[in-house]
Amino acid sequence: QKVTVEVLDHLEHLALVDFRDAEGVERLQKAIQFADQLHEVNTNGVEPMDSVLEDRCLYLREDDVTEGNCMNELLKNAREKVEEYFVAPPGIVLLIK
Repeated sequence: QKVTVEVLDHLEHLALVDFRDAEGVERLQKAIQFADQLHEVNTNGVEPMDSVLEDRCLYLREDDVTEGNCMNELLKNAREKVEEYFVAPPGIVLLIK
């Protein structure tokens, strides 16, 4: 299934990902092929859901801070960082028109 330039522009704007190179287009086509499998699922008689948890009562808990001042510990998990900031993974681009 072909993806039009307009669809690419829209998806890039929504996802902040550049699909213009061959790898990006290939990833997008694989994602579309994967999602197209959903058309094979018989959903006749299945009511739409707002949430997978809509049949449960969700309780709010207190938002109590139990730990803090752990910036250095958290930044140890970063694959890449600049000063005190995580660096976004490759492929993420700022799309300003």
